[in-house]
Amino acid sequence: MIQAAPRRRTLPNAVLAAIAAAWLAALVSQTTGTADQLHHDSLLGEGGPPWAALFLFLVAWQVMIAAMMLPSSMPMIRYFAVVSARQDRPRAAFGAFLGGYAFVWTAFGALALTGDLFLHGTVNAVPWLEENEWAISGAILAAAGAFQFTSLKDRCLEKCRHPALFLMKRYQRGVGEAFSLGQAHGVFCLGCCWALMLLVFAAGFASLAWMAGLAAVMYYEKAGRHGARVVRPVGIVLLAWAGLVLAHPGWLPAALSGVS
Repeated sequence: MIQAAPRRRTLPNAVLAAIAAAWLAALVSQTTGTADQLHHDSLLGEGGPPWAALFLFLVAWQVMIAAMMLPSSMPMIRYFAVVSARQDRPRAAFGAFLGGYAFVWTAFGALALTGDLFLHGTVNAVPWLEENEWAISGAILAAAGAFQFTSLKDRCLEKCRHPALFLMKRYQRGVGEAFSLGQAHGVFCLGCCWALMLLVFAAGFASLAWMAGLAAVMYYEKAGRHGARVVRPVGIVLLAWAGLVLAHPGWLPAALSGVS
């Protein structure tokens, strides 16, 4: 049986430490200039082996996941920590759950990087796009805004907002089962946040304010008391911003100014 809502102290210290370390790494990378070197455009443009660029990008992407997605999944993580504590191997099960969750977001990062390769090829083949890269950023903003109004966004958010019900229907003992459960949660988390995380992918570590703002939106949408009320307004803001960018490129967010 799933217990009542667990208190904050049930969240493992390792998760809090991972979140804090991720934000510290983002701060250090920005202040030292490493952020630009770890941006996917820089990694792909250095001319090194593609596998090396993919590896370095995915390492940086893990930091993004820990900094931005783990906080929004804290309610689910707390519940699983309570329930899995009754297993024979609770630490292994908990680690497998987080591993399954990270696997989904890592796959998304790899897919986004692959898509970016095709995007670069398209830009290089179309002179107008090469001269007006701001149009791509505006289109990404518009896509993220439009997704806020979709039924898929609503359905996935509904799963994320009720972790007890989610676990009640899917929980099984075992390390492998925990990994599968983490994947299932990751899929719904991806389903409601992929468009906003695509903005993060585009910007990289370019702006801590940009990262913090999007992280706060994703957290409140999933875990906030009135999270459902902010989904549409966020979409309106993003669509309006996209319209301004497409009408006047000077409104392009600094964090997205290097998207290509």
